[in-house]
Amino acid sequence: MQTLGIKRTSTADTERARPGPGRDLSALFAGAAVTIGAVGAVLALTGSGSPLRGPFALFFLFSAPASAIAAALRGLDPYGRVLASVAGAVVVDMLVAQGMLAVHRWSIDGGIVAVAVVSGLTALSVFVRHMRRRTTADKGV
Repeated sequence: MQTLGIKRTSTADTERARPGPGRDLSALFAGAAVTIGAVGAVLALTGSGSPLRGPFALFFLFSAPASAIAAALRGLDPYGRVLASVAGAVVVDMLVAQGMLAVHRWSIDGGIVAVAVVSGLTALSVFVRHMRRRTTADKGV
C-alpha cells in the first residue's frame, strides 16, 4: 500500500514549475523573429520604399542561415551553438555575395533568394536526417 502525503511548497515554486501561458516566451520570440525575417525578405523582393526594408532585410540575411545552422548543431552547448551559428551566418552571406560578384550577377533580389535557398536546403537536410533517425528508431533497428 502506498501512502500519499502533501508536500508544502511556496508560491514561487509552483509558479516556476507550472507550465502555461506566459511561462515560456521562447516560442513567442521565435515566431516574432520568423515574422520579421519574412517581412524583410518580402519588402526587399518587392522593392518597397518602407524605412523598415533595410533593417528587416538585414535581420533576414543573418537570422535565416543562423537558425538553419543552429538546428544542424544540436549537440553543442547553447553558447557554442549561438557562436557557431552566427559565424556560419556571416560566412554564408559573404560566400553568396562573393559568388555573385565573381560571376557578375550581383543583385539585391538574387542575394536574398540565394541566402533563402541555402538556408532552406540546410534546414531541409536537418529535417530529413531527423526523420530518418525517427523511422529507424520506430523500426527497432
